[in-house]
Amino acid sequence: MTQTNRWLLPEGIEDLLPNEAARLETVRRNLLDLFASWGYQHVIPPLVEYIDTLLSGSGSELNLQTFKLIDQISGRTLGVRADMTPQVTRMASQRFSGKAPVRLSYIGSILQAKGSKIEKSRSPMQVGAELYGCADIASDIEVIQLMLEMLAIAGVAGVHLDLGHVAIYRGLSQQAGLSKEQEAELFEMLQRKAADETEVLLNSFGLEQKWVNVFISLISLNGDVSVLEEAKSQLSIGDESVQKALQDLQSIADQLSRYYPSLPLYFDLAELRCYQYQTGVVFAAFTPGVGSEIARGGRYDNIGEVFGKPQPATGFSADLKVLSRLAINTNVEQQEIILAPQNVVDNNDLYEFIRSLRASGRTVIQQLAGSTEQPEHNAIVQQEAGKWLVKAL
Repeated sequence: MTQTNRWLLPEGIEDLLPNEAARLETVRRNLLDLFASWGYQHVIPPLVEYIDTLLSGSGSELNLQTFKLIDQISGRTLGVRADMTPQVTRMASQRFSGKAPVRLSYIGSILQAKGSKIEKSRSPMQVGAELYGCADIASDIEVIQLMLEMLAIAGVAGVHLDLGHVAIYRGLSQQAGLSKEQEAELFEMLQRKAADETEVLLNSFGLEQKWVNVFISLISLNGDVSVLEEAKSQLSIGDESVQKALQDLQSIADQLSRYYPSLPLYFDLAELRCYQYQTGVVFAAFTPGVGSEIARGGRYDNIGEVFGKPQPATGFSADLKVLSRLAINTNVEQQEIILAPQNVVDNNDLYEFIRSLRASGRTVIQQLAGSTEQPEHNAIVQQEAGKWLVKAL
């Protein structure tokens, strides 16, 4: 291997240089403070877990994203986390028993085998918040608000919100008598919004025309809040679960419009993110110039069952690296960098002066013996009238 090749990193794995790292750290600290101010307790799950625990309730998509290795102690298969949400759910079920509602937040690096379709990074820094123990849409509204506040604090501009509801498609599929295989096949077709192909597929299922019409209508039911009124008419055949889902979306839209009157809201009743384990409202935030969502979330009431404590849950997550790159108000300010003379063995006054500067939060770099290069600096330590002081350049 050549020296040049030794410098190469795996595809999708990247360094963060000082300015990027400083900007990301500023955003991270601000978001931790934000979550704490809303009552969300910070947790730090482990980097690896047994694979059967790590993937519990998360579906096949996460399995394909997870790097696996053998534990040399137990002989069991471990997984490097590709998503922290299942881990936080496990913690909520095991460590917070009997306490509801539970609000938890997290920030940490994850590793993905393939990465996302748009973002090429396979090592995102996931940030998110989860609310457990409340089935009312008030909890959905709270986490959506918190996500929007997170984006505002991070300095992301031009945000618009996309909303949907998994129960609409799931309820219609059950009413129409689709098998699990047919439901999954139709789901994939709806995501492509190919109306002609979808109609051919539905006819191959031998469905009544009324159900063919209903599923075809889902493709066009997207747009602003007026879509919900149109959906009430076109999906009137839907049962109570479908009607309640539409009512919930309307209630959420009404409240968000009051809190954020300038926030663009978009509804897409055929967009079903993380359909395998989401159970209710799903949402995502977008901003111009980015080809995928910058934050997403939704309700996933069933995931706690595998940990012995089924409970309602809702939350969101984002990639802190993406938020840091999009931030418009977190440029790293020019920092004072003080250059001090090299250590002199018997000069305790200089040593104590430098210690006091560093203890007060100031940056001091000392000259090294034998070094002819001076590090970048904008102030120096010098002695005047027998006293050490800092002088700006």
